Amino acid sequence: MNINKFVTPEIIFGGHAIRQAGDACVRLGAKKVLIVSDRGVANAGWLEKVMELCKESHLPFATFVGVTTDPKDREVEQGCQVFVQHECDAIIGVGGGSVLDVAKAIAILATNGGAISDYEGIDKIKKPLPPMIMIMTTAGSGSEVSQFSIIVDSNRKKKMTIVSKTLVPDIAIIDPYTLVTKDSSLTATTGMDVLTHAIEAYVSIAATPLTDVQAKNALILCAQYLRPSVASKTNTEAKEAMAMASLQAGLAFSNAILGAAHAISHAIGGKFPLPHGEINAILLPYVMDFNFIATPKRFLDIATCLGIDTRGLTEREAGNAAIHFVKELSFDIGIPTRFREVGITQEMIHHISEVALEDACMITNPRDMNVEQVKQVLKNVL
Repeated sequence: MNINKFVTPEIIFGGHAIRQAGDACVRLGAKKVLIVSDRGVANAGWLEKVMELCKESHLPFATFVGVTTDPKDREVEQGCQVFVQHECDAIIGVGGGSVLDVAKAIAILATNGGAISDYEGIDKIKKPLPPMIMIMTTAGSGSEVSQFSIIVDSNRKKKMTIVSKTLVPDIAIIDPYTLVTKDSSLTATTGMDVLTHAIEAYVSIAATPLTDVQAKNALILCAQYLRPSVASKTNTEAKEAMAMASLQAGLAFSNAILGAAHAISHAIGGKFPLPHGEINAILLPYVMDFNFIATPKRFLDIATCLGIDTRGLTEREAGNAAIHFVKELSFDIGIPTRFREVGITQEMIHHISEVALEDACMITNPRDMNVEQVKQVLKNVL
């Protein structure tokens, strides 16, 4: 009998769940908290909301809003300086995956010191982190529940994957109402990130029955609700469903890890300012096709979860149908289908392939890959 491990924060999910932010910090014993966010979240009003909630809980705070898309190591260092200067002892992240990844990385440096590059890879963090409360405002990254932080090394122009169970936040707050401030493009790209998380977690060599149930439900929800969520900011049923899909896909990949699509996406994202979810969406059908022979039965399951009638289909036919579904979904919500549409050229393939093979997410891909096979997948996507 196998032993399965599954790590998760305390999860607070539902409409107006954000109202519990201040009290959640107090419950963790915080005396002064650093609130990490970005300008977009601040402009949408969510940063101010959390600041008000901290005041209501009589909790002093400092703020750091210097986070950018594909956050850099220097942003982590700047945020850590604010944490130390203001003598904070806990962290709230309010935003999407970039914000939450920086919040986690600040927590690493706050107690472990050094440079954030010291912690690239798996289980490099030695000392406990400050209490962390993560409030997700996009249905996408799953960072509010995961043991991942992705930070760009400015010198190497490479996305560093940091993996450690100590990065799992203490409390995750998911409030679907925060999603109504997202535009349709961001909803589309983050939604495809959710789908990629679910598929890669389900076919991962580290998948377990505990992760499978989360991944499969996320697939069902994405198939039904991503299109209507992109179509309307005010469709609260779709927003709640995609918030749940993001949460469940996050729980799945945090424990089962990911695969080649994310490894390649990280390699691309470190050098080119493209939305992470967009890169994943373009790559995903081609990585699915490459991985099919490693686990055909699982691709049949994926097709079923996506709503495809698989009765009478062979595993290969069901896998092809799932791949077609993903391509069609991307097209419907306005995502490019080829890398040439976003400026990636043949000349870039060799470097991307070499960097991708070094990524921690490649370890759990169901099919082994060498540099020539990564190159071929990339050529197929051009």
